[in-house]
Parts: sequence; structure tokens; C-alpha cells
Amino acid sequence: MTDTGAGSGMDGRSAGGPAAGDGGLRRTLGFRDLVVYGLLFIAPMAPVGVFGALDATSHGSVALVYVVATVAMAFTAFSYAQMVRVAPQAGSVFGYARKGLGEGPGFIAGWMAMLNYLLIPAVAYLFAGIAMQALVPSVDRWIWTAVAVVVTTLLNLWGARAAARVGFAVLAMEIVVLLVFVVSAVVVLVRNGAERGWATPFTGDAGFSLTAVLGAVSIAVLSYLGFDAIASFVEEVRGARRTDGSRLVARAVLFCLVLAGVLFIAQTYLVALLEPVGSARLAADPAGQGTAFYDAVDASVGAWLHDLVAASKAIGAAFAALAGQAAAGRLLFAMGRERRLPRTLSRTDSGVPRVALLGAAVVTLVAAVWAARRDNGLDELVSVVDVGALTAFVLLHASVVGWFAVRRMEGPPRWFAQVVLPTAGAAILVAVIVEAAAPAQVVGAVWLAVGLLVLIAQRRRGGRTAPE
Repeated sequence: MTDTGAGSGMDGRSAGGPAAGDGGLRRTLGFRDLVVYGLLFIAPMAPVGVFGALDATSHGSVALVYVVATVAMAFTAFSYAQMVRVAPQAGSVFGYARKGLGEGPGFIAGWMAMLNYLLIPAVAYLFAGIAMQALVPSVDRWIWTAVAVVVTTLLNLWGARAAARVGFAVLAMEIVVLLVFVVSAVVVLVRNGAERGWATPFTGDAGFSLTAVLGAVSIAVLSYLGFDAIASFVEEVRGARRTDGSRLVARAVLFCLVLAGVLFIAQTYLVALLEPVGSARLAADPAGQGTAFYDAVDASVGAWLHDLVAASKAIGAAFAALAGQAAAGRLLFAMGRERRLPRTLSRTDSGVPRVALLGAAVVTLVAAVWAARRDNGLDELVSVVDVGALTAFVLLHASVVGWFAVRRMEGPPRWFAQVVLPTAGAAILVAVIVEAAAPAQVVGAVWLAVGLLVLIAQRRRGGRTAPE
């Protein structure tokens, strides 16, 4: 893997204008680099940490949840693929909404995405803490969570090359462990049969409920968050022309989503068949949901695979958080560069946006430790993250319609691809937001209200300027 910038964040100048700092973004990334970075962020075994919560919420239809989530995210991926060539700059959905909808909606899109990008690492660190507690029960998971934050933040601040090389090795390890799990699960199922009915991962073990499935989808989409972050690296993709990088990013976004969907559906289907505890019982035991995947593997295959999966998840989640921190740095950098956030965030030190990274790390540490000390902290934190991301994705779909159909910036629109599909994607996401947990909706609404107040204050001060 080439030097992706993972762990280093933005690097000075970009297409949006010069930043306070040194150097510029280097175009060193190819298609393979983007895919590897996206999969590292997504994590091949992302469902491990949320399996119990999804199984309980969906009444046992956990594999169907990932089918629906994959379809929902496919609409989003297609909109990303269209808009990345329109605004091939760091900042992703922030830049797309500015192009398609205007400065105000662009800021709100970036603001809602910021909730997502600042808290995704917190969820990943919590996964790492849960996994380590499964290996060393005598140490509380909040301690492991805090240690993971400190260690990977230091690596992020160290620089891109070391983080990228270690990240590639971690991704390879995760894929190997996933293959070991799949083979072991198939052997056990062939030999001993399933604990639940063979169709229950799609139909439910306690009666099918579409509302329950949609409620679980609002949690499951967290597993996919990361494929969209690939778009943040468009300024660093190799190519003689700007469109070369846009095409590569679009292909990488779609490829990562499809591959992740296949992996997620397969592993949750298998572990649901191995799960000896019913979904209703899991729903009554919030504290046991975080370790449900490990418990099922331990009971059916053996402690050795339990420990292997736990160790892989602990390391993989921590490095997914490291990648998330890099993406958060890019978003903060881009919004600082456009003076939508304090200009200080766009400053770099030897190519590393240390101010943005440290700010993101502090928020992550507080959120992750808070969630780790609560029995239902994982469920609440995941839901809050998803509401921010889903709202930003709705504005992404709107930006496609705005740019191609309303403003007609590229001539007559292709109605199915540029109106029907993004509208359908936005409708699906709105339905998921409506079915999200009430606390998550409240936090999302409060965050949106604060963003609107910030936007109003900026306009009253005159244009785009944010405080230094």
C-alpha cells in the first residue's frame, strides 16, 4: 500500500485553496490503495461488535437487516460516484452539497457528517475495548477503550507511512481470521446442525416485523460507514487529469460497498445459526449484546476461535478508528479551509493536521469512555452516529438532484439515474431515521439545531468567515 495519508490527514494545499501550513497533497494513490483503505475503515468483521444489538432489535432477522442496509447504502454509493466527479475535493459530502444545493446546505451536510466522523472512531474504540475485555475479563472495557484511543492517536500523529503499512498488515490479518471463522462455522453446522431454523436469519426467530428490521438497519449502517470516506482522498489519487482520480474513487466506493455487503450478510447468517440464545432473551439482556457474537462462537466452535476473533477484532477495530480519525481530520481541514470552521483546523505541521487530529481525539476519547461505562452505551452511541451520517447522506442525494435536474449544470438530466434513484435513496434513509432510537433522534435534532445557529451566526458576521 502506498502512502495514503492514513493517520496524517490533510497535507497543506488542495483544490479548494491554500491551507495554513506546509506542502501540498501528493497524488500517490491507486485503485488498490483506495480499496484497502476503505476496507480497513469499514473492517471486514464489522458486524461482530453489533451482532447482539441487531439480533435483539430485529427479532432475529439479522441477515435480512444487512441485505436491506446494503441496498440502502447502494443508492448512497451511486450518488457518491456521481458527485465525486462534480466536486473532486477533500471534504466529501460537504463539497457535494455546496455544489448541488448551495453554501448553507453544504455547511449543514458537513456539520451532520462531522457528528458521524467524530464519533465513528469512538464506536470502533469501544468495539476494541469489548473485544479485549472478552480476552481479559479482569480489566474493565473502558480502560481498554481509553488505551486504544491513546495508542492509535499517537500513531496517527507520528505520520502516514507507518500507519499505512501497519494498517495493510492488520487488514490482511482480519481477512484471514474471517476465512477461518467461515470455514469453522460451516463445519460445525454440517456436523451438528443449526441452533435456529435455517431461514430465521432472514425471517426472524420471534416473528417478522418490518418496523423492527428498519430499526436495526439504523444501527447496521454503521458497519458500512467508511466506504464513503474513500471520497475524501480524491485529491491524492494518481492521474494525469482530475477526472482520472474521480473515476477511480467512484469505482472504489462501489466495489467496497458490494464486497462489504457480501461479507456482512455471510458472517451474520452463519453466527445467527450458531447462536443458542433467542433474540427475545438477548433483548432482555443489553449487557450481553456486545459479546453475543463471541459467546456464540465460544459455545459452538470453541474458545480458541473465540479468542482469535476477539484479538482480531480488538486490533482491527482500533485501526479502523485510526482510519476514521484520518477521515475526520480531512473533513475538519476542508471546513476550516473554506472558513466554515475555525481556520486553525486547516493548519498543518509537516503535512499532519495535528490540531484537527487532536481535537477529534479528545471528542472520541470522551464519547468512547462514556459509552464503555454504560450497559447500553454501544447501542446508544451507534444510533447517534448513524443519525448524523444518514442526514448527511439525505443531503447528498438532494445534491445530485439539485446539480443535475434543478440547476441542469450538465445539460438535460438522466431522469432515472439522477432523479429517481437519489430520490428513492433519500426516502429509504428518511424511513430509517424515523425508526431510529428516540435518544439518537433527539441528539441528531439538537446537533442540527446547533449547526443552524452556527450558520446564522456566520452569515450575520458576513459570508463564510468563521472565527480564527
